Amino acid sequence: MGGLGPEQARELAMLSAAIGRQVGLLVDRQGRPEMVLVGDAQGLYIPELPRARRFAGRLRGLRLMHTHLAGEPLSQEDLMDMVFLRLDGVLVLAVGPHGQPGDVTWAHLNPPGPGAEPYTVLGPLPLHRLEVDLEAQAAAIEDELARSGGALSADGTASGDDARAILVSVSTEPRPVQEAHLQELAALAATAGLATAGTMVQRVREANPRTIMGKGKLADLEVQALQADAGIVVFDQELTPAQMRNLAEITERKVLDRTQLILDIFAQHAATRSGRLQVEMAQLQYTLPRLAGKNRALSRLMGGIGGRGPGETKLEIDRRRVRERITRIKKELEDLRRRRGATRARRAQAGLPVVALVGYTNAGKSTLLNTLTRSDVLARDKLFATLDPTSRRLRFPQEHELILTDTVGFIRHLPAELREAFRATLEELESADLLVHVADAGHPELEEHLRAVEDILREMDLHELPRLLALNKWETLEPEQALALQNAHPRAIPITARERASLRPLVAAIVARAFPGWSDVTYDPDGLPE
Repeated sequence: MGGLGPEQARELAMLSAAIGRQVGLLVDRQGRPEMVLVGDAQGLYIPELPRARRFAGRLRGLRLMHTHLAGEPLSQEDLMDMVFLRLDGVLVLAVGPHGQPGDVTWAHLNPPGPGAEPYTVLGPLPLHRLEVDLEAQAAAIEDELARSGGALSADGTASGDDARAILVSVSTEPRPVQEAHLQELAALAATAGLATAGTMVQRVREANPRTIMGKGKLADLEVQALQADAGIVVFDQELTPAQMRNLAEITERKVLDRTQLILDIFAQHAATRSGRLQVEMAQLQYTLPRLAGKNRALSRLMGGIGGRGPGETKLEIDRRRVRERITRIKKELEDLRRRRGATRARRAQAGLPVVALVGYTNAGKSTLLNTLTRSDVLARDKLFATLDPTSRRLRFPQEHELILTDTVGFIRHLPAELREAFRATLEELESADLLVHVADAGHPELEEHLRAVEDILREMDLHELPRLLALNKWETLEPEQALALQNAHPRAIPITARERASLRPLVAAIVARAFPGWSDVTYDPDGLPE
């Protein structure tokens, strides 16, 4: 029976009864013991295991066999160990009152499938009735897992074009709200280069301060990630440093939160010196409180001449270097701000009105700028395709012109580390004469997006600037939806950013605000301002 015959079972039971402790073996697929474990009467502690087979073979390549002194069958703790350590399986041998071997219980993980349970438990039953070829069973499970997804590489990412991730929401908000937010998280993940392999939603009264979710739910998440071949787990909520550390200890998968995902996207899309500095500073500010306890090696002491005695720990040195780098970046950003301020001052002296496009990310601001100015600013169906401000001149036949500026897209629950980066990026708005708030009319969370933009403008003391509301992607609406939106926002201007003809009312409204008293503007969609 897979390395545990009647004689071995008898010896294991007698030894466990004699010392009054649980005894266990970690056995490889050739039936060779890799590790002997001795616990107490209630349980076993399994030390950190080698990662050799973690990604190469999907399962660990080890099974756990151990005794239970009170004759109880396999416990929930055994199942948790099997899930989190990705063992081939767990076998529990009940020990009778006189040290005789009793019934056995065997559990193993299941491959993915419609309605499949995460694991199967067989028993308790007599040892001779457990007719399972453990090696063949583990190999069959891995074959099935391989058919459902590609093998993972050593760093936890997929071997294909994109890494695969499970997206998770743990919140007090209603489930439909969480599901809508996960759709946005999926868009963020796609922008960052992640493929969504599955989602999990849990509504809680209060988040677990240690791991954000309970261990049972974590086990379900681990099984889902294993079955979906996902090497990364992304939480929609921001994780505390303690939660991040605890999750890293529990699971061997890479764990990210929403803030890290947004920071990664910003890092990919920052094209200018200013943008790159802002992102680096945000990343350092995010990392600083998370340095503590990140690795035991961080706490080793310095040695050598000048470093004897307590000295500075490696952790303290890391923190000091991060703070020094943040200070240097702030000085560089201040110099760049002064230069941008001089540019804005020259524009003001030239008397050019400034019109800034603002709005939720992926609302169509860059597309609108391109259509109006016949330019080729990057415009993609991805979140945060634009990070650095982009300005273009918009000329009218009457020899008037204005500055049209595209800005970074806004997003709900803006991470604290990014607020300063946003504020620096949005400095262009401080000199704006008019804001054009571009919104995706067809988005199911339109009203929430409108509120998020208004909240950020208010936080940055920009809410008193005059603005127009342009409802983009109007062509995607059904007639009854369009009518409802017109009633809800009677002053909004419907547009289709890609179609020049649809922009006539918006251009007329911009002209009326930017050039008060200038009523002789002529507008021809085919001869739109150059």
